[in-house]
Amino acid sequence: MSFSLELNEEQRDLRDWVRGFADKVIRPAAREWDEREETPWPIIQEAARIGLYGFETVATFWADETGLSLPIANEELFRGDGGIGMSIFGTTLAVAGIFSAGTPDQLAEWVPECYGDVDDPKVAAFCSSEPEAGSDVSAMRTRAVYDEATDEWVLSGQKAWATNGGIANIHVVQAVVDPELGSRGQAAFVVPPDTPGLSAPGRIHKHGLRASHTADVFLDDVRVPGRCLLGGKDKLDERLARAREGAKASGQAAMRTFELSRPTVGAQAIGIAQAAYEEALDYARQRKTFGRPIIDNQSIAFTLADMRTEIDAARLLVWRAAWMGRNAVPFTAGEGSMSKLKAGRVATWATERAIQILGGNGYTREFPVERMHRDAKIYDIFEGTEQIQQLVVARSISGQHID
Repeated sequence: MSFSLELNEEQRDLRDWVRGFADKVIRPAAREWDEREETPWPIIQEAARIGLYGFETVATFWADETGLSLPIANEELFRGDGGIGMSIFGTTLAVAGIFSAGTPDQLAEWVPECYGDVDDPKVAAFCSSEPEAGSDVSAMRTRAVYDEATDEWVLSGQKAWATNGGIANIHVVQAVVDPELGSRGQAAFVVPPDTPGLSAPGRIHKHGLRASHTADVFLDDVRVPGRCLLGGKDKLDERLARAREGAKASGQAAMRTFELSRPTVGAQAIGIAQAAYEEALDYARQRKTFGRPIIDNQSIAFTLADMRTEIDAARLLVWRAAWMGRNAVPFTAGEGSMSKLKAGRVATWATERAIQILGGNGYTREFPVERMHRDAKIYDIFEGTEQIQQLVVARSISGQHID
């Protein structure tokens, strides 16, 4: 039996391909789109044109049995820029929602709709969080009621913090179908394009990732065909019946989606941290004080050494979790959450250290580390806060419910 952490030829080619796109297309445009706070449609279209944005691409990434292609691509894109990276890869969270709960026929019907085509690219949105239900998915209030006469589901409620909310071609919405069952009484639905009753009146102006669209989504008696229930009604009825009988749950749809995506989200954070580290290293080599480069100062050199060490450690945790997730190895110690927890912490810490190394320049918008620091902070918050990740790991290693 052999063991190697060396990337294979296909993975190296993927890394270099995405890095080239990030360096040539994303980085030169990053400051502009951050200041505009708009979705960079021309860049999404260019990504689609070269084959980097589309369902075939995601399928190819997922086909990698090591599980590493998806985090590699995400790290390189977000090394280019966090906001633009999220505009390109934000759709994959909705795709993960369809993949985790949908049937093969539903994947074939809806996943291509999430991306559109080269001439008219689209985005998709995963709508789970609510004003009173973020990390606590059991507090969800959005309801889905089945209308047997028309074979339609009627969705009502409000979703918060939805990436691509309102501008998406496809919205994947988590809703409660049986309030008495708590999180076990929830299901996921696809809301097709131009469905009446779904609205997002305005975008949320954020601290970071400003080139990525975020909005609250309102569902006012939104009617979707029965086929839009991911997994189908027979499977839902069976699951609800088991829950009412007290059978042990196999997992909740929203949480399964987050577990699948957490290593990828961790890779995004690492990409931002890596970019900040590279900027700080280059600056420390070039900036001179008292007649010599500041990297000659031990305090600067040791900080950079710590940055590199922490980034590499976080990357290894992400790669392990990605491999485990792809190969259905159980996260017995919360390895998915562990990877996202570490990566988020490293991103916020490393970007702050980069600002410190650049000094006053680092605090200005003339240098990119200021933007990287703003972009990094969300990785301590979304898809489960730092504290939620700690809770998942603590419950896993203790075998107990920890309040």
